[in-house]
Amino acid sequence: MNGRPEGSDRPRASVVSEPDVELDDRHPRDRLRRELRLGDATMLVVASVIGSGIFLTPGAIAERLPYVEWIFAAWIAGGLLSLAGALANAELGAMFPHAGGDYVYLREAFHPGAGFAMGWLSFFAIFAGTIATLAAGFAGAVTPFLALDDAEQLGLAIAVTVAFSALNYLGVRTSARLNNVLTGAKVAALVAFVALGLSIGQGDLGHLATGGAGGAVTASAFGVALSPVLFSYLGWNATVYVASEIHEPRRNLPRSLFLGLGVCIAVYLAMNVAYLYAIPVAEMRGLDNVGEAAARALFGEGGGRAVALFVILSILGTLNATVLVGPRIAYAMALDGRFFSGVDRVHAAHHTPHVAIAIQAVVAIGLLLALRSFPSILDFTTFGIVVATSLDTLALFALRWRQPGRPRPYRAWGYPVVPALYLAANLAIAGAMIDARPEESRACLLVMAAGLPFYWLFGRLGRGRPAAEEASDPPPAT
Repeated sequence: MNGRPEGSDRPRASVVSEPDVELDDRHPRDRLRRELRLGDATMLVVASVIGSGIFLTPGAIAERLPYVEWIFAAWIAGGLLSLAGALANAELGAMFPHAGGDYVYLREAFHPGAGFAMGWLSFFAIFAGTIATLAAGFAGAVTPFLALDDAEQLGLAIAVTVAFSALNYLGVRTSARLNNVLTGAKVAALVAFVALGLSIGQGDLGHLATGGAGGAVTASAFGVALSPVLFSYLGWNATVYVASEIHEPRRNLPRSLFLGLGVCIAVYLAMNVAYLYAIPVAEMRGLDNVGEAAARALFGEGGGRAVALFVILSILGTLNATVLVGPRIAYAMALDGRFFSGVDRVHAAHHTPHVAIAIQAVVAIGLLLALRSFPSILDFTTFGIVVATSLDTLALFALRWRQPGRPRPYRAWGYPVVPALYLAANLAIAGAMIDARPEESRACLLVMAAGLPFYWLFGRLGRGRPAAEEASDPPPAT
């Protein structure tokens, strides 16, 4: 794999079709089936991204950036940052279309210990944290209808986490079909909201021309405002974690990233136009649910209730997608003997990493108990995302240098300038978050560091065998 095939270094502007046998496209012990096609993978990205964020975070963004132009700048910057990350991940994912995503990339680029630390952070902080955030957001969205107290909200958040974990336990195909239906309905409803709001809603175009109230926007304030924006874009890389379950992953993985993210950027910008048409930025500041408030302003009380119900369904769709993706990280680590015993098991009937799914549910419930408030979990998770995507970008540079002859079915557009700018922007955002949200940032780093003793322990137990030693196992199911 480290040879230099003729023409392998020729720049490629797009995904090419080549026989799957040319690349090592899955771990020799991977027993997950290829059951996701391009449409499924694209919808998985859209579902992972569009959830509660576009409804629940705009108030926090307006609080930190009280000017219309800066609000749009933040959403555009978040989309471009995500796209820059997608360019890097498209190359990495096409090179290593395995289960596990950035765990695999850092393992290959640097050292198994670096991959382990990243996988540990991704599994325990990013994905489990996102599940906890979505479950807490769902319980909060239901509360106005059911008048739940704090204990009941926590119980509901735990129950919905268990329910969707059970659904994913039963099969990826079942979960993907449900995801396709929920996501298609979600996008259609959002497009209808924007179209009807701008055509028949009771808004004012003057809101879009007014900067708003507040002091000058500092670089630090903009960086902190990107935390809820990036949280709202979380999930753009969903398919890299399930690469070994995608048909023709070297072709379809990059396409799913770009198609899915393109849909999300367009929807988010359109939704912000509708929000600001409905509500002036001064009134938007600090609102817990701007989507509901905007619908009420545009369509009356009935519109507000309809959007409140839609938020609930949207959160559930994203929760389902996140529960599907996250266990593949722990599963991939276990395939290398770098996780707890049995987590690499695949259910004989359902063909799912059922042990990893169960562990993820337990961790998410633990985070719900430890980090009860929505903003706290949000910043904790977002800081982890920034760290992970920064390290992914470093892995891209390292692999270009260390493995120049490895076949690359897709090459990141704009290399090295775009990845370098992306890395610099992420580091600036991380610095701003450490300054403004030290407790959440520190907690995320502590989670990452907490994995190091386990890495040492698994190594001492002799469980970290190289993948090549497993090549004598039976061929994986396809």
